[in-house]
Amino acid sequence: MASFEIHGGKPLKGELIPQGAKNEALQVICAPLLTSEKVTISNIPDIVDVNKLIGLMQAMGVKVEKVERGTYIFQAKDVNLDYLQSKDFKNRAGSLRGSVMIVGPMLARFGVGYLPKPGGDKIGRRRLDTHFAGMKMLGATFNYDAGEHFYAVEGKKLKAAYIHMDEASVTGTANIVMAAVRAEGETTIYNAACEPYLQQLCRMLNSMGAKIEGIGSNMLKITGVKQLGGCFHRILPDMIEIGSFIGLAAMTQSEITIKDVSWENLGIIPTIFRRLGVKLEKRGDDIFVPKQETYEIEKFIDGSIMTISDAPWPGFTPDLLSIILVVATQAKGSVLIHQKMFESRLFFTDKLIDMGARIILCDPHRATVIGLNREHDLRGIQMTSPDIRAGVSLLIAALTAKGKSVIHNIEQIDRGYQDIDIRLNNLGADIRRIG
Repeated sequence: MASFEIHGGKPLKGELIPQGAKNEALQVICAPLLTSEKVTISNIPDIVDVNKLIGLMQAMGVKVEKVERGTYIFQAKDVNLDYLQSKDFKNRAGSLRGSVMIVGPMLARFGVGYLPKPGGDKIGRRRLDTHFAGMKMLGATFNYDAGEHFYAVEGKKLKAAYIHMDEASVTGTANIVMAAVRAEGETTIYNAACEPYLQQLCRMLNSMGAKIEGIGSNMLKITGVKQLGGCFHRILPDMIEIGSFIGLAAMTQSEITIKDVSWENLGIIPTIFRRLGVKLEKRGDDIFVPKQETYEIEKFIDGSIMTISDAPWPGFTPDLLSIILVVATQAKGSVLIHQKMFESRLFFTDKLIDMGARIILCDPHRATVIGLNREHDLRGIQMTSPDIRAGVSLLIAALTAKGKSVIHNIEQIDRGYQDIDIRLNNLGADIRRIG
């Protein structure tokens, strides 16, 4: 098991180019299953989860050609349906959460979609009911083998339906959209997710010949087509990585420029960091974060403590709440962090407390942070990364802390962040990969 050894307390300076969006990549890489023609996708991040999904696609019979780092050509001309019942498929698909995205396009094109219990972050319950409920409404039959933890949907002739989703699940919406694009008639999906990732997928599908209206809203109308063709698609920069870099700059008193951020797709992310007192400037399509000695958390109008919580888009993404929490530890003032969507994502706070942070974990969903205002430095400790986002939050804390920190299980960080140690070392960090 690899680890990071971090010698903290060093301000960073320079430019960072965000990787392609992980969450978008896991969706759009599965879209080529809808056609036998070639699909080219660029700005694919070179990270563990994405590479595992590409490997799964290849094992299924999809021809994958790497043009250059980040750019691939996919052609799903000869998909092996028998492979979906194999032990190798169950092992591969069960090792990552993103494998769930193959079900919708497989059902739409081949009439069958199979999936073992997918892996991913252990951040609480992550049910798949929304995915399969939508597919059942399109006419598919569903079966779940509880002993094998194996999901199956089958339906040769999908029919359009009015689908009111029980939750605005991003991956659930994406799966149902990909199933519906080849269903007969006009499908309406209400309470649909509208994250930029989902908007990107819909635009990609339209460029392949789909007919999707209402992109960017919570009501999508999809007129089914008989077949789809190839296309070229470029993935957005990763908003989660951009937010991580903003938090890193503030915590380490660094001067960092984040390049080509696709500002219009960041939503309220810059606003939330400003509520913590973090200064940032829009320079063209770049974000400039100046060096700050201190930053002060805002209060509500009546003087009460600021609350920052997650919500479906255009609310604040839950993937950045861990970053917000760690940034607040060195701010002036207090904030209540309310993680509504997952019940286990705040449990990493015990490591921050060991480092000297003042945090009260109220319950699995809420934590109160009393900022240190840099009166005391965090101290380096040994810790283990529990998931992707908590892992990067701990890395940011370690880069701020005095002395040496060691983070074990950094495979979790590698799942979502491309060459993070190399890129930050180029700005002056001291991160050593060991083991």
